[in-house]
Amino acid sequence: MQFTNAPADYTNNTCLQGYIRTTYDELVNIFGLPNYMGGKVNVQWAILFSNGVVATIYDWKMSAAPLGVYDWHIGGKSKEAIDCVKDALPLIALM
Repeated sequence: MQFTNAPADYTNNTCLQGYIRTTYDELVNIFGLPNYMGGKVNVQWAILFSNGVVATIYDWKMSAAPLGVYDWHIGGKSKEAIDCVKDALPLIALM
């Protein structure tokens, strides 16, 4: 499935849907550099998939962006966000 960076306003009304255990480097390899930093989130990817689903992948209340293996939060407007992230990262186990 294809994807692009989602405009910031597309992430309005998204919330936690699930988790993905992976590393910062793996996320950068697939999605590029994070497109948001600040607040309770050190880094976040906001992704718009070709089917119209918006997903966010982010850390939460960490002192710094986790670089090792971490249970990254997946946000979205439905559980479909998890499926889209899983399709983009087929070799990474979702929790």
